[in-house]
Amino acid sequence: MSLGAADITTAIALVLIIEGMLPFLSPTVWRDTFERLVRMSDGHIRFFGLSSMLVGLVVLLFLS
Repeated sequence: MSLGAADITTAIALVLIIEGMLPFLSPTVWRDTFERLVRMSDGHIRFFGLSSMLVGLVVLLFLS
């Protein structure tokens, strides 16, 4: 399976749509969440980033 430019562009578009849903639907919750994120230590942010990447990888493995 090879990924073309259209697949990459579609993936990026979906990420933007999904990430834009919370600020659009509930800006107050988004702002509060962002403020909590800013106060987190680098280690906590890295942990959540790594966890997110691992969950995404597992989902991709199940889909392929």
